[in-house]
Amino acid sequence: MNKQRVRVAKAKSEGPGLDIPSFCAWDGDDLVLNILGSPGSTRDAIGKSKGKQLKISVTAAAVAGKATDHMVRFLAGEFGVPVTHITVVFGRYNVNKQLRIKDPARLPSIVAKALAVE
Repeated sequence: MNKQRVRVAKAKSEGPGLDIPSFCAWDGDDLVLNILGSPGSTRDAIGKSKGKQLKISVTAAAVAGKATDHMVRFLAGEFGVPVTHITVVFGRYNVNKQLRIKDPARLPSIVAKALAVE
């Protein structure tokens, strides 16, 4: 797997991120996701929603942001976008994080269902 560093940048608006009513919401062409990360898992997987967060499990250990980098690479494949289209808005070194995905090509079923309800 490509070990490239993940781009970490502030969201379009300064501050702690976008306040969204669910774990996901559209902001123009960008999809914003609130994530509850679970590093050191036995497999990479998109789990269930837990309140206003979506549980994402990754095999990488939580060391110096490596689990977040691995999560971004995993989610890039799931959403059909290059890694450079995913921005970590906040939470790079924390299990609570917000990601912004620029123009996703596909949506995992749990995300599609949540967006259909909006």
